[in-house]
Amino acid sequence: MAHTKAAKKSIGITEEQRKVNRSVNRSIKTNLAQAEKIIAEGEEEPAREAVKKAIISFDRANRKNLMHWKCAARRKSHLMKKFNTAFPAA
Repeated sequence: MAHTKAAKKSIGITEEQRKVNRSVNRSIKTNLAQAEKIIAEGEEEPAREAVKKAIISFDRANRKNLMHWKCAARRKSHLMKKFNTAFPAA
């Protein structure tokens, strides 16, 4: 248990940041799952929008230092590869 005023404040700040981080990480998982599901269904326009949304969530996590930039790049690359395989350019 914290004894000093500064330590108590630090605990509160850490708890608030943890809540923010959890919401960002949850949105990453949700957006990625939705994008992969829509790609599997075979609808191009909704899939394009879902992929765009997932990529934005990866970038947001990268900016907040919740995900390493190489991890974000790799996951975006894998998602785009799935999209391009499902919907080849004409």
